Amino acid sequence: MKNLARIVTPACMMVAVMSVVSAAPARAQSADTSFFVTSNGIGNGGNLGGLAGADNHCQTLAQAAGAGGKTWRAYLSTQAADGQPAVNARDRIGKGPWKNAKGAVVAKDVGELHGANGLTKQTALSEKGEVINGRGDTPNRHDVLTGSQADGTAFAAGEDRTCKNWTSSTQGAAMVGHSDRMGLRDDDASKSWNSSHPSRGPDGGCSQADLKSTGGDGLFYCFAAN
Repeated sequence: MKNLARIVTPACMMVAVMSVVSAAPARAQSADTSFFVTSNGIGNGGNLGGLAGADNHCQTLAQAAGAGGKTWRAYLSTQAADGQPAVNARDRIGKGPWKNAKGAVVAKDVGELHGANGLTKQTALSEKGEVINGRGDTPNRHDVLTGSQADGTAFAAGEDRTCKNWTSSTQGAAMVGHSDRMGLRDDDASKSWNSSHPSRGPDGGCSQADLKSTGGDGLFYCFAAN
């Protein structure tokens, strides 16, 4: 019996220690997350319920992942319309730094985010810490809604690049970026995380089917603003 105790007890202790070690980092990483790509879209094409609806989606996903104790904002711009001024995505997301669900810093501040940031297919993770399907995967989901120019500012009033400021799934188009930094060509636009090309499709560009037709799923970026 003494020999058996010597064999079994260390094994039991090892299992217990491994359980504690494996569980603790997951909780810490989730709470520390300050950036993610939504694991799913709202499901109604470019109609996100405006900026408020998109922010709420970010907050809900973050809460489910254990990172809800922050103020989450969608990285989306809106264009001047109906007497309301434009809103720049870069002005909505706080000062940084921002970490993904694995603890990797994707950008230390707004300037780096719109310059030499650390966003790649392996770091632009969902709130669950999962890689988003990109070019070459089935289905491709790398088109991320932003409505923004490369510097994170809104487009001028006129040609719609925000699906009527994220309220329409029937009219307009949306500027998207590539979360995997890959496209059909070897140029800056194809490699842009936030301003690659407008959505397009049989319905024009803002329906869920339109977004899927060019390699998207209505996903967007979420940043902790505090």
